Amino acid sequence: MLNNNHLLKVLTASLSVRIVLWVFISVIVIETIILIPSLIRRENELLSQLKDISSASVSAIMQLAEPSTPDDELLGKLSKLRMYYGIVGGVLYQIDGEKIGTFGEEPELAFVDIKTNSETQLLNRNESRYDIALTVSRQQEKFIFVGRLDSLSVKQELYAFFWRIAGLVFIISVFVTAGAWIALNPIVVSPILRLRSDLIKAGDAISNDQNTEQFYSTSVKRRDELGDVIAAFNQMYQQITDAIRHRKNAEKELQISFQRLEAYSGILNKELEKGQQIQRNFLPDKPPQIQGLEISAFFKAAHQLSGDFYDVVELPRGCVGFVVADVCDKGVGAALFMALFRSLIRVYSGYADLEGLATQGHTQPCGRIVPVSEGQTSNIFPPNALKAVELTNDYVAINHGDLVMFATLFFGILDPTTGSLSYINAGHEPLLVITPSGGVKAQLRPTGPAIGIDPRVQFGFEQIYLERGDILLGYTDGVSEAINSEGSFYTVEKLLSLLQKGATSAAELTDRIVHAIESHTGEAEQHDDITLLAIRRTQSKEQASDSEVTS
Repeated sequence: MLNNNHLLKVLTASLSVRIVLWVFISVIVIETIILIPSLIRRENELLSQLKDISSASVSAIMQLAEPSTPDDELLGKLSKLRMYYGIVGGVLYQIDGEKIGTFGEEPELAFVDIKTNSETQLLNRNESRYDIALTVSRQQEKFIFVGRLDSLSVKQELYAFFWRIAGLVFIISVFVTAGAWIALNPIVVSPILRLRSDLIKAGDAISNDQNTEQFYSTSVKRRDELGDVIAAFNQMYQQITDAIRHRKNAEKELQISFQRLEAYSGILNKELEKGQQIQRNFLPDKPPQIQGLEISAFFKAAHQLSGDFYDVVELPRGCVGFVVADVCDKGVGAALFMALFRSLIRVYSGYADLEGLATQGHTQPCGRIVPVSEGQTSNIFPPNALKAVELTNDYVAINHGDLVMFATLFFGILDPTTGSLSYINAGHEPLLVITPSGGVKAQLRPTGPAIGIDPRVQFGFEQIYLERGDILLGYTDGVSEAINSEGSFYTVEKLLSLLQKGATSAAELTDRIVHAIESHTGEAEQHDDITLLAIRRTQSKEQASDSEVTS
């Protein structure tokens, strides 16, 4: 059954059909080229035979005729040939061309053609007529006889000859074609069909990622061009299978690496989450409630770990210390230095205030400034706790200066009772003092460089007075540089314009700023940490409100 199916495929294959057709047509064409001259030669033979018979008959009659036989009687004897030898007509001429007479059909071959063009025969195939010119003798007298012969028998014989030869040609063509097909089938057709089958199997195996059975072509050893093709196929398939095997091995190794990376990434994310929780724990969960002050803060990190921080701490003698800072860079490094800066500021500010490391002879608890509206004056002294900025700068610059990690920082000390604010702005964005009715009445610009760059640098300090109802707003550059999907920044100018409207509380102000930033950025990715700290000095009869932290 399998052999029958294979034979059927071979017989019906396009290549087999094309080979058979080409061989058959080629043999037919060759035999036809040979047949045409054979037909012409056979026609000439038959016409020659017809001419010879007619010539012999006419010559016999002329030789038997007496010299005294009249011309009419002579023509009458010649006309009797029409009944026996296929002569259907004729013309008898004297040797000089004088026409003696005619009988039957008059030939198309005229004496002038014979004399001028030396034509002795003329064949009319359409009418099956053959004209011949003969020179005949009656005793010693010569004549020219032009006879018209019926060549229908020649045509019929020629047709019969043609069909015999054509049949023979057809039989030869069939045998030659069959022989060629039988010879080419095992040599060319069958190997090509099997190679095609191997190619289909190989393609299916590659596309389905499966192993293949032994190919037929691998068992064939040939030293011809088809053998080269089969060898090239085997080589190509081997290269493809090797490449697939290497790819699978690489995919397995990549999968293992990916699983390890996923596990490591999970561990890293957990550690980052822990770091984020620890870092958030560094920030005030809820700023202290201090009589005479309302504090509101907002913090939003751009990534898991942040370089921004703020802090509010109660200092001895009733003062409040607060910090707004931005560590350079982002990520783990910035987060670690954020913790370091915060810890140093906290430790040094409390230590300096307790131990009196600032200017000697200072008698004011936090440094004082007499309100102008009360008409009082006093000398200005820097609070002891401000010394923490210099100590922090020196420590970081000396011990970690090679890491080039610095921070911009605003450190202020506020006396809630008097509104006295002493501060150092170490390269940070200016803090803004906003009146109850709206508008910025003061910008607390930098008084020194960023901390952590140069040891033993001197930081200047300033003192101002916050009136009741004033709000002190601190922020990091994540506010002014908040960017939307079109690449446009929020800018300080938009922030200042927003502050033209007064705020009844610090929380109202931070909420308004956060809403404006979110409206500006929309769905755009946050690129930098955002920190806001608002401190409002309440009215004299106003109780300390609950402080608020949002994130």
